[in-house]
Amino acid sequence: MKQLVLIAYLGCLSLHAQQPVYNIQNSKGQLYEYAQYTNAGNLDLSISDVQHSSFLKYKDLESENHSVGFTSDNYWVKFKIENNDASSKTYYLETGRPITDVVDLYQINGAKISHFKNGDDIPFSKKQVEHRSTVFKLDLPPQKAQQIYIHYKSDGETINLPLTLYSAEAFWINNYHQQMFLGLFYGILFLASIIYLFFYSSLKEKAFLYYGFYVLSIALMQLALDGFLHEYLFTSGGYFNSRLVLITALLSNLYLLKYCEHFLRVNTQLNGFKKAFHVIYGIIGVLFALVFISDKTLELAYPISNLNGLFSLILILATTFTMRFKRMKIDPYFSFGIFFLVIGLLGFVMNNLSLLPNNFYTLNSAKFGSGFEVIFLSLSMTNLIRKLRIEKERSQEEALLKSEEISGLKTYFMSNMSHELRTPINAIMGVADDEIAKNPSPEIKNALDIIKNASVSLLSNVNDILDFEKIEKNELKLNKQPFDPKETMRQICTNWKLEAEKKGLKFISEIDENIPKRVIGDDKRLVQILNNLLSNAVKFTEKGQVVFKLISTPQPNNVHRFSIQISDTGVGMDVQFKNQAFDSFNQMRLDNKRKFGGIGLGLTIVNHILSLCDGNIKIESELGKGTDVFIDFRLQEQKLAKLTKVEDSKTENEMPVKVLMVEDNKMNQMVLARILKTKSEIVYSIANNGQEAIDKLKEETFDIILMDLQMPVMDGYEATEIIKSGALGTKVQDLPIIAVTADATQETKERVLNMGMIDHMTKPIEKELILQKIFRYSQGGALSETA
Repeated sequence: MKQLVLIAYLGCLSLHAQQPVYNIQNSKGQLYEYAQYTNAGNLDLSISDVQHSSFLKYKDLESENHSVGFTSDNYWVKFKIENNDASSKTYYLETGRPITDVVDLYQINGAKISHFKNGDDIPFSKKQVEHRSTVFKLDLPPQKAQQIYIHYKSDGETINLPLTLYSAEAFWINNYHQQMFLGLFYGILFLASIIYLFFYSSLKEKAFLYYGFYVLSIALMQLALDGFLHEYLFTSGGYFNSRLVLITALLSNLYLLKYCEHFLRVNTQLNGFKKAFHVIYGIIGVLFALVFISDKTLELAYPISNLNGLFSLILILATTFTMRFKRMKIDPYFSFGIFFLVIGLLGFVMNNLSLLPNNFYTLNSAKFGSGFEVIFLSLSMTNLIRKLRIEKERSQEEALLKSEEISGLKTYFMSNMSHELRTPINAIMGVADDEIAKNPSPEIKNALDIIKNASVSLLSNVNDILDFEKIEKNELKLNKQPFDPKETMRQICTNWKLEAEKKGLKFISEIDENIPKRVIGDDKRLVQILNNLLSNAVKFTEKGQVVFKLISTPQPNNVHRFSIQISDTGVGMDVQFKNQAFDSFNQMRLDNKRKFGGIGLGLTIVNHILSLCDGNIKIESELGKGTDVFIDFRLQEQKLAKLTKVEDSKTENEMPVKVLMVEDNKMNQMVLARILKTKSEIVYSIANNGQEAIDKLKEETFDIILMDLQMPVMDGYEATEIIKSGALGTKVQDLPIIAVTADATQETKERVLNMGMIDHMTKPIEKELILQKIFRYSQGGALSETA
């Protein structure tokens, strides 16, 4: 019926003019020179219509890869081919682009018409020759000429009409060479994309991300153009396969712009160009929509996307030239890479727009441009990596300097905080102790006990914070010296028994009778450990009891193993909290509305101190049923045959010990003076700062100096430096100086000892300890201990 309509429309049928025949053995020239083409518009003609219609006007093909541009029209090509040999011949005909939707070949041999299908709109398995390109296998009988018709149809993409005839051997050799070239080309692209995506994952520089995606999208676009995606991934053809070229082309356009925008830092260096980039991003978004709306919008999207690609290249070039004009630094490899990219894509786009003739170079210009571009842009990215490394090293140096500065400020702050908090605590506890010693009435004594206990609690929190800071800096150290463990345990248990009874709790202490009389260790740290554990036991127990048990087990080499168990009937812990018990500030994690108080550093510090003395701690607890804490540590026993205190050997006829107290705080002066007054063999003088101390040393003689550190006019450090320099004479230079300070930091302790001070004591001052040290050092030695 369609043929009859055409007859009525045209009025008559006519035969075609005689067509030249291409003889495969002895014809001169190439096959396209013997072929003609015609545009059938939107008419969907049959082979019979094409054979007999007179309205189709044929033209000679102009080149070996004739292009008709972007179109959705139906095109037909015809030629005659003759085999004048005595035997049959098989040839391979390559025609069309791999992405042409429909390519049908009709081979006419007398009255017989053979129809073969190709194109990427059909399943790959239905192609006559299962090859990525549009290839037909032609079997030519001997001594005969055959008419060939080829039908081309696309959805708006460029249609090319190449006609290349290969012998079977030549076809597969050419195919092998193409595979080698394409394998190298795609291998470079995929390797580059993976490498730069890995760089992004480690460096977090977005230029690497967009460049990796750009190279990947270029590879996918070329795979679509070369027919590989149809061959291996989208083998069924159809809707999505027919749009792959546009989708990958738009993605490569987007990622190229994003890469250049970030690599050239357009946002910070050329803010005006940022709007132009965003305009093209908007156009790309519209083109994505056109791809999927309808067949008509898809047809429009092909030429517009190519033009948009040209505009994108112009924008990149304009950005580069503007930066060079403004003398902004641009990596030279980037410029070379963009140059090759522009040349390659310009040739590709202009060929698609039929502005350049078809030849090997224009058809493969995108591949050549992309290949050189990847090489040079990779070199520029290498420079970027080097630049980022240098910037990172510089930032690390700055961060290190900042960290050191912050660390110094932190140390300074901790030192000042220790001084400012310990100074008033020292005064409060000193006055409280002094008043309690006067045996006041029970009501006053009770009030003084409350004041003292509150001060002890505050001092404990201050110590915990300072110790935690030392733990963070790995500066917490033990100060080993002889002490009586039994007396230490007794005092601790007595104090916490009183605290427990105030809460209505029963306190039970069981101390092994075989405990050694004297051991070597850090008694202050032992007291800190037990105070923290007993504090927790009493704090978290509302009713019931707290039990303290100590077992001492002799070990070889005069070593004793101390095993302590502290049990309570308090709130207990669940598994999760028990696992976090040694984490810092764990008290803050409890949802107890600050019911129990504390800052949650106690167990952290206990655990660290025990690790310093090769001890260990274990906690067993059940929520609502109490807690058992087990600690083990070892102490060296000191075997003493004789122990004599120097101060006990003094006689009334000896000269008194003259003490120079250097202290600026009036309350601390009063507290220290009350301590010194308890010993009749001590006389003292007060200097309010370092300068007054220097002046007094010039006028009077002293046996020992108690030196505060932070004072106005002249601090203790400067005064000590003058004394130890010998400027006041060798006798003054040799005077023992004890640092009596509220600064409990390790740095301060090390600093004063390195300056020549003989000892370091922190406020609040223990009465017996400071008296002991005054007599010890003023006599030129320590306690006389003879084994």
